[in-house]
Amino acid sequence: MEQDHFTTNSTFKRDLEPEDMLRVIFDYASKIANERLLDNVLMLMADMGREMIVSDRCTVWLLDTHKNELWSKVAHGLDEIRIPSSAGLVGYAVTNDQAVFIHDAYTNEEYKSYLQNGAIRTDQQTGYRTKALMVIPFRNSQGEIMGAYQAINKLTASEQFSDKDMEYLTLASSYAGKSLESALLTMEIEETQKEIIFRMGEIGESRSKETGNHVKRVAEYSYLLALELGMTQEEAELLKIASPMHDIGKVAIPDAVLNKPGKLTEDEFKLMQNHTLIGYNLLRNSTRYILKTAAVVAYEHHEKWNGRGYPRGIKGEEIHIYGRITAIADVFDALGSDRVYKKAWELDRILQLFQEERGEHFDPDVVDAFFKQLPAILRVREQYSDAALANQIETNT
Repeated sequence: MEQDHFTTNSTFKRDLEPEDMLRVIFDYASKIANERLLDNVLMLMADMGREMIVSDRCTVWLLDTHKNELWSKVAHGLDEIRIPSSAGLVGYAVTNDQAVFIHDAYTNEEYKSYLQNGAIRTDQQTGYRTKALMVIPFRNSQGEIMGAYQAINKLTASEQFSDKDMEYLTLASSYAGKSLESALLTMEIEETQKEIIFRMGEIGESRSKETGNHVKRVAEYSYLLALELGMTQEEAELLKIASPMHDIGKVAIPDAVLNKPGKLTEDEFKLMQNHTLIGYNLLRNSTRYILKTAAVVAYEHHEKWNGRGYPRGIKGEEIHIYGRITAIADVFDALGSDRVYKKAWELDRILQLFQEERGEHFDPDVVDAFFKQLPAILRVREQYSDAALANQIETNT
């Protein structure tokens, strides 16, 4: 085999910007959703992980519990490979259910024995030079470890993986477990797509210091309103899946504007308004019906019934029903939550505003549906409150 050295004097790359990261995820999610051959799914998964964190190589390992082996039919730079399930850093991660990243395989002392019978031994066979390593186990739908993502050598100037890389590869690993299980069982992977879409919605919200529970609450409110308005179960579910993407365009809005504690200037507000167009342009060319629905929501959830909204100033039933529903769900949650620029409003104040804005900001029928579903909406708000999320995180740590 021709030697393939990783050198430190090669041209360095840059980490992806948030909007580029989303494009990578969109692209691969679509490809993987339409792929059923395991070899092809494995390669797509490896390619997705490599692009997301800008690594030189990425391998998706599967655990063969019958043979006590870890194997992959495809790995960047290698053919099919099988190793004992406890061998190497990937074996350690899977056996101990622990994500690991190190800066240099040849100087690390903590995992020295695992590296010597793993990466270093492989380097001796191939002529490659492993430096930075990151391994993240992933699980199937039953919660059982079914394999791991392994990334090798960071291609940016730091040559080291970061906590953010760990976060992104963990996202890819979550997708990998579900998608690979689906490929193995030739099952539909729509649930995986839903999870990825929700996570992408979380990325958009995290830019503005919001919790993941914001997009979850908006999704649940939208679902309840859709059913109250007479939509079918299928269409209400579609809106629930797509609505977390309503603010995905915020990934391209500068932090100084997005998280400004005071009132925005006129120019800053115009810049903020662009998130609707950015989100729409990110999503609109997808052939996946969920993402096409998300494009409508992202584009129109700031339009107003009276025509004074943005970005187009359309009014009444010119606004898609998905946008009209998500508008009231988003505003209800935003007003009831602490933001960098305001404290949470009391419920009575929010309800008074909705009565005043019936037929102005909001579709009158959607406002009426909101008040009919208010008890259920309040239960959702309590169930998915930020305090509940904090308690869950504390319990799991």
